[in-house]
Amino acid sequence: MPRSIRSWVHPLAGVGILAALLWRLGTGPFVAGLRLIDAHALGAALGIGVLTTWACAWRWSLVAGGLGVRLPLHTAVAHCYRATFLNATLPGGVLGDVHRAMRHGKDSGDVSRGIRAVVWERAAGTVISVLLATVVLLAFPSPIRRYLPIVVALAVLASLVAVLLARFVPERGPARWLRALRTAKTDIRDGLIARRRWVGVLLATAVVLAGNLATFLVAARTAGATAPLSQLVPLTLLALLAMVLPANVGGFGPREGVAAWAFSAAGLSATQGVATAMVYGALALVSTLPGAAVLVLARRARDRPKETRD
Repeated sequence: MPRSIRSWVHPLAGVGILAALLWRLGTGPFVAGLRLIDAHALGAALGIGVLTTWACAWRWSLVAGGLGVRLPLHTAVAHCYRATFLNATLPGGVLGDVHRAMRHGKDSGDVSRGIRAVVWERAAGTVISVLLATVVLLAFPSPIRRYLPIVVALAVLASLVAVLLARFVPERGPARWLRALRTAKTDIRDGLIARRRWVGVLLATAVVLAGNLATFLVAARTAGATAPLSQLVPLTLLALLAMVLPANVGGFGPREGVAAWAFSAAGLSATQGVATAMVYGALALVSTLPGAAVLVLARRARDRPKETRD
């Protein structure tokens, strides 16, 4: 599929999901959820956002350091705040990460490694989050619990295949795909595994997942969900995992669709699922607002030398 067409497919899919929900449920759950947001929920979202952003920055700093590009933690935190704000407000949901990858690459003098550090940090975060979420879903009753053993078996098989491929990658060869595989193997070894770096990456990802899940639970309570946490945790976790799918508009789309299905399948109402997802979307956006301040301060810092010269 041509890139010009593919760039429109994912947002249109997200719009389609939202349109289907609007047709089926009406505007009530979308509007009602947003009306229920109060100062306590906003404060909780901002506080949790500080923790998750710091954890993301720590994970990125660890991976970048393993690849040989220095990234101080305070710089990583500022860049992560700016990236999450841009991801939440610009189409595509990844432009903030593209910006931080290019910016760090230019600042470090190695654009290639700067980009690879962000790619591996995001990839590791996604894979580990899915694995941790699977463990949680196995522990709690959920609409997909019966299918999880098959998912685990496929994941183990895929991991074994990946390990075997990495083990038998030729050390020499001019082919472009061989060079790419060798680079990936080296990056994973140095950026994610060496010197027990994987412990920090795993811990940081667990903090991020726990923080996002906590925000979703705050959203559920704010939207009026009174079900026990043992029931809400797997439902909100499923909606959270749906955000991994690229078919969204500013994060909205699959999250609301999965939340509607999961809440309905668990005996709750689809309306409450959509309202919960909408509240989460608003709280997640609020938690990125410090990134707007980072953008303003960075712009002023760039303009100051010009004013001095003038």
